Amino acid sequence: MTVAQALVEFLARQWTVDGTIRERTIPGVFGIFGHGNVAGLGQALHQANLAEPDLMPYYQARNEQAMVHQSVGFARMHRRRATFASAASVGPGATNMLTGAALATTNRLPALLLPSDTFATRVADPVLQQLEVPRDTGLTVNDAFRPLSVFFDRVQRPEQLFSIALAAMRTLTDPAETGAVTIALPEDVQAEALDVPEEFLAEREWHLRRPLPEKGPLERAVAAIRSARRPFVVAGGGVLYSGAEEALRAFAEATGIPVGTTQAGGGSLPWDHPQYLGGVGATGSTAANRIAADADVVIGIGTRYSDFTTASRTAFQNPDAVFVNVNVASFDAYKHGSRLPIVADARETLVALTEALADHRVDPGYADRVVGEKARWDAAVDAAFAPSGLARPGQPEVIGVVRGALADEDVIVQAAGSLPGDLHKLWRVSDPLGYHVEYAYSTMGYEIAGGLGAKRGLLADGDSRDVVVMVGDGSYLMLSSELATAVAEGIKLIVVLVQNHGYASIGHLSDTIGAERFGTKYRAYDPRARNFQGDEILPVDLAMNARSYGIDVVEIAPSPSAADDLRAALAAAKASERSTLIHIETDPTIYAPDGEGWWDVPVAEVSETASAQRARAEYEQQRTAQRPLLG
Repeated sequence: MTVAQALVEFLARQWTVDGTIRERTIPGVFGIFGHGNVAGLGQALHQANLAEPDLMPYYQARNEQAMVHQSVGFARMHRRRATFASAASVGPGATNMLTGAALATTNRLPALLLPSDTFATRVADPVLQQLEVPRDTGLTVNDAFRPLSVFFDRVQRPEQLFSIALAAMRTLTDPAETGAVTIALPEDVQAEALDVPEEFLAEREWHLRRPLPEKGPLERAVAAIRSARRPFVVAGGGVLYSGAEEALRAFAEATGIPVGTTQAGGGSLPWDHPQYLGGVGATGSTAANRIAADADVVIGIGTRYSDFTTASRTAFQNPDAVFVNVNVASFDAYKHGSRLPIVADARETLVALTEALADHRVDPGYADRVVGEKARWDAAVDAAFAPSGLARPGQPEVIGVVRGALADEDVIVQAAGSLPGDLHKLWRVSDPLGYHVEYAYSTMGYEIAGGLGAKRGLLADGDSRDVVVMVGDGSYLMLSSELATAVAEGIKLIVVLVQNHGYASIGHLSDTIGAERFGTKYRAYDPRARNFQGDEILPVDLAMNARSYGIDVVEIAPSPSAADDLRAALAAAKASERSTLIHIETDPTIYAPDGEGWWDVPVAEVSETASAQRARAEYEQQRTAQRPLLG
């Protein structure tokens, strides 16, 4: 067999086992072929397709970055038990996947990358698309994957395939270390033949580790929680990847401890659960942030504590706050100098905590405060969703219409711009898999490809719920090509394209730091002012662009009935079996209610503009609330 043929057959026989769940670790391969992989992996996949079509299905894509995004979307829907492989050609095909690799690793979601490499023998050197570095002639563009991958290796000789492939699978299925796994494949080695041991091609199971909490750390955490007057849970993505949402519900109900979620943790509890206060941090709710500010024990479960979660270390204001950090990864468990780390599985730890705290419940006065804060925030969300009658409704109202049109189990997908912040505050999640916002890397262009991957993940389980992608015009222009993939395979997506003629999120941020939305508007170039700050909106027709991909398109014209028209379009899209894109114009200056969170974006220390001077003064005042969080 060739190296490529052996790798394809090996991947086809790998299985992930999580308790009673057993599924293929790599159920398919995305690939764009060019020189470097057409004769290697391309031939191997073709041969497999002819002999046994279900062995290792091949799927087309229109952009290499989007292949990885699809893999990540699929992996999240499968709680990291499965992902796709992505095969690319030499040079630009390979480097197009770099952003996807960074996204996968930052989000701790598995993705297998198979970039082709230049000749290992260097018999034809340099080849087309080869980067030459005189100081290191062995360096190739694929070395750029090293800092972006949790595992990287290069198959320089055919015999190396066995150990590299096994190490790659170990990493993909490691709950603590997973992310982008990259195997660089020189184009000549891919096509070389070798004798392959039968045991390499035999079915192999990779059992996910669910480590139990150790006795000492658990007892210390229980003691801290018992002594707390105002405990607070921060639930991250690890809750969902562990399948711990029911264990979290039981813990919260038994103890009365309130819960706030990170972006990745959305869905850990349903929005109307009495202990759920919404998102926490820079884009969180007033309910979660006010409770977090006073918390004396912060119980972080499966969170990596990003700056948005901690509101740039201003969210937790209690000077005596301590952190009980539950995480399968010790790197995250020890964050903020925690003296109470529990390096263990989230579900197993929550079960153990609930049992150990069976006779413990928060003070009734604290419980009443939680109820009041939740009620006030729920009312604020209701007000944000209220009909305005505006020709161009604000984004919060649009979110309210979308949420109202969906079933509780439907999935919302988003990644970048102002939508993640508004969704974190406003989206009412009812299903553990219903909230999919990629905010660790916050990648413009992830939305459509990631949504397609999420839908694939659901279809693989026979799940017919709808996936709705919300995307701004800026992100749409970055990467809309996978709409063609959805059409080619008949995969249904609903895309709500929010048109606000520019980078609305950065425009707002630009205002707050005194740059007055410079460079954030989509406007015609003004040759006199040498900028894009004029009033002439570009005549770009994104609805027509979407229609060119072959999907159904509904344009919502600006009018007092725009919100009602959107509601009707969503109903029709849900009833349809085809993909639909709904185009609606919004007013980017209508914001979601203030959640009392802050994000540290440094402002120019000296400036000649009054707006930047004012912003600097406010920035210096906000920084005084930052804490080292050594608890």
